[in-house]
Amino acid sequence: MAIQTINPATNEVIKTFEAHTAEQVEQKLKAADKAFQQWKNTSFEERARLMNRCAEILEQDAEKYGRTITLEMGKPVKDSIAEVQKCAKVCRYYAENAADFLKDEEVESGASRSLIAYEPLGVVLAVMPWNFPFWQVFRFLAPALMAGNVGVLKHASNVPQCALAIEEIIHKAGFPKEVFHTLLVESKAVDAIIENPVVKAVTLTGSEGAGSKVAEKAGSEIKKTVLELGGSDPFIILDDADLDEASSVAVKSRMVNTGQSCIAAKRFIVLEGIADAFLEKMKEKMQALRTGNPLTDECDYGPLARKDLAEELEVQVQESVKKGAKVVLEGGREDKDSAYFKPMIIRDPKPGSPAYEDELFGPVAIVFVVKDEAEAIRIANDHKYGLAGTVFTGDKERGLRIARQVETGAMFVNAMVASSPEMPFGGIKKSGYGRELSYIGIREFTNQKSIWVG
Repeated sequence: MAIQTINPATNEVIKTFEAHTAEQVEQKLKAADKAFQQWKNTSFEERARLMNRCAEILEQDAEKYGRTITLEMGKPVKDSIAEVQKCAKVCRYYAENAADFLKDEEVESGASRSLIAYEPLGVVLAVMPWNFPFWQVFRFLAPALMAGNVGVLKHASNVPQCALAIEEIIHKAGFPKEVFHTLLVESKAVDAIIENPVVKAVTLTGSEGAGSKVAEKAGSEIKKTVLELGGSDPFIILDDADLDEASSVAVKSRMVNTGQSCIAAKRFIVLEGIADAFLEKMKEKMQALRTGNPLTDECDYGPLARKDLAEELEVQVQESVKKGAKVVLEGGREDKDSAYFKPMIIRDPKPGSPAYEDELFGPVAIVFVVKDEAEAIRIANDHKYGLAGTVFTGDKERGLRIARQVETGAMFVNAMVASSPEMPFGGIKKSGYGRELSYIGIREFTNQKSIWVG
């Protein structure tokens, strides 16, 4: 079976790779497990030295790796370069803090001494998506390796060059060769990898459907999972908000990665007294965005990552409009053979329609006009996903009070939702479970062992 990398801006096949065979996968897993027996005993100082070297490579070659990202999945190259640079930050963060996060935790008890020790599990399988093909790997990889685990990556099939580049970076940094492997395999091969006894845990970032399947298989094997799945993040604009700032952040949040982000704001919930003014500002700012060749700095948004994704988004919008949503800003697909999709704004979709119930993964903003704060919170929570959300208000205490009432894994007051190494990242409801990043994330794939000395 061949794995192709296709430039979504041109539909050009860039390169074709032969998938790893089942025998090759087995060999790589055995090698990873053997490497773990040594790697788990390395000092935090040695791990940190290598991880800091990894950060240096990412920083030095950010332009090269950024171009690879853009060629494979289409985001503007300036954003791709920023993504690579962000990966360097997470490497440095865990290089600096892992030893402290995982030190023995003394506990007062009836014993002469009792403590919690954090010990690595072994081989961790990462199933990763294409939308942030470097960042979503490194936010798993940096804490996993610093904790003494080893990693195997099953990346999305449309970003094989990114997957191999990450493996190259780890090897160039000087890590033992077998502590990280990229597996070029189809999704149907994942079950067998999870079943392999050397694999101790699985982390997945991706769709609700993929997460459900991986969780089911891992559960049948009694293996730990962390899932970061879909999101339809609410963005609440209250009547005391600064509309210029709120509309600017709203457009930036909806259009990050051409709208292909799990934590992009997707549902804009605005109080009726300011709705017309907010919508006018949002519409104007969306219309000012430029598209074109994502390899140029003049491009604000590129194509979607694949033509079929643009087709799917178009159908979701059409069905939502048929069921009662109003189009505020026209857009969509102008060329049916292209993955490009112009930004759109639709308003007041009805329950049961895709725009109300599902995640629209692309540059379509969904606006709800509500009568008061209570209805805003109700609409925000009336969704199967609970990843993150935003509230804009002139009163920070009011914002904090509302943030506590919205059912998400994270809430941002007067700021755009973003992930950062210091804060735990993950969702609730159908958005998944477990956390990445922060001290919480590095402990997810450790044996949190109680030790009692009588």
